[in-house]
Amino acid sequence: MTPTLTVLEPGLLTTVQDSGRPGQAALGVSRSGACDLASYRLANRLVGNAEDAPVLEVTHGGLRVRAEGDVIIVTTGARCEGSWHHNAPDTLRSGTELELGVPASGLRTYVAVRGGFDVEPVLGSCATDTMSGLGPEALSAGDVLAISTPALPMPGVDLAAVADPETGSVTAQVTPGPRRDWFPDEAWQSLVEQPWTVTSDSNRVGLRLEGESLERTRSDELPSEGLVRGALQVPPSGKPVLFLADHPVTGGYPVIGYVADADVDRCAQLRPGQQLLLREVRPQGRRRR
Repeated sequence: MTPTLTVLEPGLLTTVQDSGRPGQAALGVSRSGACDLASYRLANRLVGNAEDAPVLEVTHGGLRVRAEGDVIIVTTGARCEGSWHHNAPDTLRSGTELELGVPASGLRTYVAVRGGFDVEPVLGSCATDTMSGLGPEALSAGDVLAISTPALPMPGVDLAAVADPETGSVTAQVTPGPRRDWFPDEAWQSLVEQPWTVTSDSNRVGLRLEGESLERTRSDELPSEGLVRGALQVPPSGKPVLFLADHPVTGGYPVIGYVADADVDRCAQLRPGQQLLLREVRPQGRRRR
């Protein structure tokens, strides 16, 4: 019998995610996919899946599932209370439950099963895009999740020695964006020197940041331009938004900078109230031989 997982409690927000839908921006479709790509890829590697296999992305814990058949399963990302062997694959025996409490640090936990979840792709991806509505709906109690047959061998790793998400302020590297010239030097210095606080309005689309407003040097309208993950867009309020996985494809507000892609993964684990420190990446001079 092919094993399945039955959802008993879905938690605040649990979605199916994979590596997303690259190359669809011309159709008005963003990439979407896992917010914390590093934790997502680690989860799949630990159970011997292809790197882009579908997993569950659990926001702030609360998921409870029951195995129907033995399932090799692992959690990565935010370590939840009672989440058994975090970063370590193990077998969830048939009839037993996995329950994820509230994580001590971080926001998003990734649940991978050996074989990956058997989900019908939309435009080449199984990811749930909360902005466009593409992909499967967020999980509900009573959902039964089918599991695909494994195609790759287990890696033989008992435990991945990966640090938990930070509990205090997080520092991320930022480079100037295409509309840096719409802001005076004082605004750029304010961006990279003051601490920014993540607000409760944040979601998979982006992190809304609270701090001293960034003033523009120009007040005219900007034609819509393409947006990517990691873009720091500044709306009329002067409070920047750091775009995550479900960002819009285009936008009409100026992008002052870009956060380094690896740091976007860490930012995706920030909770409301945590502080983000943006630090400019300065070009290094040529080394002498």
